Amino acid sequence: MYHRLRVTEVIAETADACSLVLAVPPELAAAFAYRPGQYVTVLVEGVARCYSLASSPDTGEDLKITIKRVRDGLASNWICDHVRAGQTVELLPPAGDFVPESLDDDLLLLAGGSGITPVMAIVKSVLARGRGRLTLVYANRDPDSVIFAAELAGLAERHGDRLSVTHWLDSERGAPTPAGLAALITESGLPAYVCGPDPFVMIARDALQRAGVPHDRVRVERFALERVLTGDATLEVELDGQTHQLPWPAGKRMLDVVIEAGLNPPFSCRQGHCGACACRLLTGKVEMITNEILEEEDFAEGYVLACQSVARSDHVSVTYY
Repeated sequence: MYHRLRVTEVIAETADACSLVLAVPPELAAAFAYRPGQYVTVLVEGVARCYSLASSPDTGEDLKITIKRVRDGLASNWICDHVRAGQTVELLPPAGDFVPESLDDDLLLLAGGSGITPVMAIVKSVLARGRGRLTLVYANRDPDSVIFAAELAGLAERHGDRLSVTHWLDSERGAPTPAGLAALITESGLPAYVCGPDPFVMIARDALQRAGVPHDRVRVERFALERVLTGDATLEVELDGQTHQLPWPAGKRMLDVVIEAGLNPPFSCRQGHCGACACRLLTGKVEMITNEILEEEDFAEGYVLACQSVARSDHVSVTYY
């Protein structure tokens, strides 16, 4: 269910990125409780978009989402051009699994562009409530495109014993390379959190492998240029010998839809790592937010991960047979 929240402030982070600070009324406090690294789905001009929370639930700050313009991006450009303090936006409560298991763990963080948004929330929560040490590598085109530059510098200065920040700027080093990023990773045993557009994620994953970071220690959040979510859809599910027609709200993942309908689908990790929730797509289109297990031959047979799939067409049908 979408809720209207008032925008209390619009912050110009860079020339092409802004943040919206949102007021959560007391009656919605429980619905909008969140963990560092999660996102919200915002309804913009009749379509829905996912934007990560840059605020931390552990610092007492108001809810904040950060939006970066993209070429021909309907939602991102409209928000940056038209949303002002005092207006309201419609959004779903927080969701997502790009969340540290413990704020006391030492973490390796790799971010590209606006991928810093959920990483920033993790950084602030760990420094505020945990004991973990953080190593952040943050890639951007040039100094002017670094989102949260002053805030990161301030955190690094105040918590120099626990937060190390290395900026990779294309203008100085060229585009990131697996070998170049790998050279910056000095501790291979840490859990790694990677967020950014697909090209950066691929390079970062390669770098982590070269640096000896185990595959199962890597958590990934991908940012498409504009994470498009259609409106509400209908999901047809063949499960346990029966076919069910279920309403599929925009932004909700398939597995959640099936479970909330009272059905009993197979699943395990819910993070796109294990494949236990795989089902076969019969009709319609979905997009997987994360995939760490399915390969090309699986896609050729129509398999998708229910825990990571969001609707990309008005009607989707799947089977668990």
